[in-house]
Amino acid sequence: TKEETSAPTVATESLFLSSVIDAQEERDVGTCDIPGAFMQADMDETVYMKLTGTLAKLLTTVNPEKYSKFMVEENGKPTIYVKLRKALYGTLQAALLFWRDLSGQLKEWGFVLNPYDNGTQTLSPKSSVSCRRGMGRRPHSQSPGARSMTILA
Repeated sequence: TKEETSAPTVATESLFLSSVIDAQEERDVGTCDIPGAFMQADMDETVYMKLTGTLAKLLTTVNPEKYSKFMVEENGKPTIYVKLRKALYGTLQAALLFWRDLSGQLKEWGFVLNPYDNGTQTLSPKSSVSCRRGMGRRPHSQSPGARSMTILA
């Protein structure tokens, strides 16, 4: 089902409301991206991926001892099947696996999941940080003067 494979995404209304509260309460606000976010999560089931053509050839060129024995030809194209150990962007469960890892880590750090929007987590009331899945800079720690964070993931 959709609930079993998709991760909560922050609602637009939550983003706007958080921005209004941040401005009203003069909170410190920062944003960050988490590079290769999905690939940081381990797969929780067996998923195989088919690599064909140039990509399969490239693997055997880069490390022939490791990959040549797995090369087969299908429909005239070199093919290698690989088992995914990490979540990969585009797989059904990648976002959910990453969200579980991220929200688990945030809970360990003392964040509280918003009961009205699972894409939002808050540490305390005086600053906010918006984190989104995607490419870019690594998330950074709070600035020394910051007293709290809100994560919109």
